[in-house]
Amino acid sequence: MEKINLEGVSPEIISYITRLETQLTEQSTQLQVQSQTVESQKVRIDQLMNRLANFQKTLYGQSSEKSKYVLGEDTQQLSLFNEAEAEANRNAPEPDKVAVAGHTRKAKRTKEELAADLPVVEILCDLEEEQRVCEKCGSELRLLGKETVREELEIIPAQVRLLRYIRHSYVCKNCEKETGEATIVKAPTPVPVIKKSLASASTVAHVMYQKYVNAMPLSRQEKDWANQGVVLSRATLANWVIRAATDWLLPLWETLKMHLLNQAVIHADETVIQVLQEEGKKPSSESRMWVYCSGNTGAAPIILYEYQPTRSGEHARRFLEGFHGFLQTDGYSGYNKVPEVTRCGCWAHQRRKYEEAMPKTGTVEGSAATQGFEYCNELFAIEKDWKELNPEDRKRKRQERSRPVLEAYWSWLESVNALQGSKLGEAITYSVNQKATLSMFLEDGRIELSNNRAENAIRPFVVGRKSWQFSATKKGAQSSAIVYSIVETAKANNLNIYMYLVHLFNEMPGLDFKNNPYLLEDMIPWSLKLPDYCYNKKH
Repeated sequence: MEKINLEGVSPEIISYITRLETQLTEQSTQLQVQSQTVESQKVRIDQLMNRLANFQKTLYGQSSEKSKYVLGEDTQQLSLFNEAEAEANRNAPEPDKVAVAGHTRKAKRTKEELAADLPVVEILCDLEEEQRVCEKCGSELRLLGKETVREELEIIPAQVRLLRYIRHSYVCKNCEKETGEATIVKAPTPVPVIKKSLASASTVAHVMYQKYVNAMPLSRQEKDWANQGVVLSRATLANWVIRAATDWLLPLWETLKMHLLNQAVIHADETVIQVLQEEGKKPSSESRMWVYCSGNTGAAPIILYEYQPTRSGEHARRFLEGFHGFLQTDGYSGYNKVPEVTRCGCWAHQRRKYEEAMPKTGTVEGSAATQGFEYCNELFAIEKDWKELNPEDRKRKRQERSRPVLEAYWSWLESVNALQGSKLGEAITYSVNQKATLSMFLEDGRIELSNNRAENAIRPFVVGRKSWQFSATKKGAQSSAIVYSIVETAKANNLNIYMYLVHLFNEMPGLDFKNNPYLLEDMIPWSLKLPDYCYNKKH
């Protein structure tokens, strides 16, 4: 403020001017504080609006992640109650036709392929004996030929029957006559999957398949068994799952872990699970289900789950002990505790943050969040062309095409001025903090652009969790982790999951794998010694 010459001015006026200056200074300070408060409140309002939008999207929006943002389109909430009406389409093609843009073309050999995968029962439609007479002259009709009129799919409901093992015993005639002591030989019997139990290999496999593949909780399975005339409590079903998982699937899980740690790339992620009865924790507290899966390296796919009571990075460090390759994850700092690995970031997480930062009202196009989102899309679009390339060629292509895009992105990032605490600010901060890990995909063709492989691997657990909501005990959660591991690894190796479980429970009780661990190699999902019935028909 410019100083005023006060010579010759009375003290009263000088005092008045001084008071005015003080008041102006105070008001200016108050305006600055209010301006800062308004800015802070704007950021807070923006954060709350984003949270509300995300919450509404979680409740009512689609769950799939779009590669392009959508403007002005109404979303429809799906309902299980009117699913048939909502999904019905009278123009939808039957399996013997294939839809092509613009028209419907009849597919070649589709029904022959279908018949090759399914057993076929021919239903002969013939004339009665007295009808095989010509209406015009009364002569006997001879067989001219036959034609296929139509084909239908038939469902045969599951049947439950009791397997009663009856063992024959033999005695030596001569020994009994000469010595008076009988030499008795009894026929061998298969080792049961669970001793002193009604459970067979097929029933345990069925319960696991329903719960861990079809996401049917044991409470509903209990009712399903009752409808078939068998009274089995959910406690009994749970005991079957836990015993079979601990006795037979856990050794296989440990073998798969040994193979996983020898691979070059591992993806990791974790999600929430609630365990009601866990020592030292409230029933409402959150525990964690961790997932570790192999990368796109050409080796057999492996997906392993592990239950832990917390999200501490110590669990990842302990699980990955001995692994020294590329570890691809999201930005969670807990993975920094894993030593002697090369961290790789996830561009899907980065893109999601920009999507969340897009303006909920007004113009989306041209916003900083949209520009960042489009940079991410460009990287993913380029990557689609190289799915079939070997790692060396993929690395070379990335250096040629992806590196310039990435360098342009980092340069653009420096020009963005985002409000601290806003969603855009969070997206920018994520990029800055993860710059080294987000750039790592340029250095090796085996590294993927995102951690979607781990997120997709954990999705079946998340879907199942919506049905059964929680685990009652720690032991149950651990067993679920083991079964999910075997089921998802079998699925990734194109096995028939149910038949593979039946094979394991038929064979493993009779194997001395504790003294001969190499026998477990014949049971892993990519073993060449698995019987043909363990594979899907399209294998």
